[in-house]
Amino acid sequence: MFDALSERFEGIFGRLRARGRLSDKDVDAVAREIRLALLEADVNVAVVKAFIARVKERAHESDLSKSLSPAQQIIKIVHEELVATLGSETRKLTTSSKPPTVVMLAGLQGSGKTTAAGKLARHLGRQGLRPLLVAADLQRPAAIKQLEVLGERIEVPVFAPDQGGGDPVAVAAAARDEAARLDCNLVIVDTAGRLHVDEVLMDELRHVHDVLAPHHTLLVVDAMTGQEAVNVAESFDAAVDLDGLILTKIDGDARGGAALSAKEVTGKPILYVGTGEKLGDFDVFHPDRMASRILGMGDMLTLIEKAEETFDQNEAAATEEKIRKGEFTLEDFLDQMRQVRKMGPLQSLVGMMPGVPKELKDAEVDEGELGKVEAIICSMTPEERRNPTLVKGSRRLRIASGSGTTPADVNALLKQFKQVQQMMRSVASGKQPKIPVPGL
Repeated sequence: MFDALSERFEGIFGRLRARGRLSDKDVDAVAREIRLALLEADVNVAVVKAFIARVKERAHESDLSKSLSPAQQIIKIVHEELVATLGSETRKLTTSSKPPTVVMLAGLQGSGKTTAAGKLARHLGRQGLRPLLVAADLQRPAAIKQLEVLGERIEVPVFAPDQGGGDPVAVAAAARDEAARLDCNLVIVDTAGRLHVDEVLMDELRHVHDVLAPHHTLLVVDAMTGQEAVNVAESFDAAVDLDGLILTKIDGDARGGAALSAKEVTGKPILYVGTGEKLGDFDVFHPDRMASRILGMGDMLTLIEKAEETFDQNEAAATEEKIRKGEFTLEDFLDQMRQVRKMGPLQSLVGMMPGVPKELKDAEVDEGELGKVEAIICSMTPEERRNPTLVKGSRRLRIASGSGTTPADVNALLKQFKQVQQMMRSVASGKQPKIPVPGL
């Protein structure tokens, strides 16, 4: 996520830390580097100009020449201005005092709108709301079926025409009645994707909007389209008065132009981001956390929240007790690994950790290796999982055959698990295991 921009910022600040106190000329040089990095990230030119002006003004006013740590001062200023550019504060959808709350999604064809509807329904459903998905995308033949499949996976009802085709305005008109019949207090309407230059389809969108009278109208935007996403947002806002944006495919966006341009140009906040292909890869957009990730500072709060959503508190306490007693087994190891995988792609989790070396962030994480580990452990008997020292000779061959791996793979896992056990015993006894530090 925004890897190219993060790398540029890390290089700029790395060089900055090597200097002593900074002169006005040094500040101007740093500002030029940041300007170039933002332009290469496809950030809107006007946004870049305003951002650099604010950074330079604050840097000069801070009197960096007398600062004990001018590099930290500059980083602090850039971070705060990035937060302001991204929207300053976290925004969330409000619910209507007279249910149902109606949310209408609009967007270009291929922006990921239907998937975003399913993800949003799942996200808000887990917060206690009772969503109804409405299929008002009657242009694309597979759209209704796709929404029905998503609804089935997340156990959310879907309202759609009985036959293919039909009038999206009529579907929208019936949506509130269907929500009342099913006792749903949230309606999420998936409209057809359309080109923002197609006046006929934009008129249809206006009619759907007028009939629905939604409490929130959100534009779903593909983050990988860069600052073109801003032009799209302006066109849709003129047609239906947007309340906010959902950025999809942000995990594949190495530049960040859409995220950094959208709020300042359109005035519309980014409410949610799609962070992967799975239905759970969907988060509230936090400007401060995103700014920290862009600057390579990690995002521990999001990582903690994901862990809290995934891990059961009682199970976590029981596992901690086993570690203290030195009773951590391969069964526990397998359970913990499965819980971590539920939190999302490992590459994404590594990116949220502050202080992780660039080499580790860039390293390819082979999710298939985790599947291999799971297969090996699942091929063991309960007794072997509790006591891995039993795995020798014919047992090793049996496990390798049952898991589709080799005896060498089984040996490697057992060796790694033994090291994990030793480390946990050291931690439990109050001894800190020696961790090698690169370069020392």
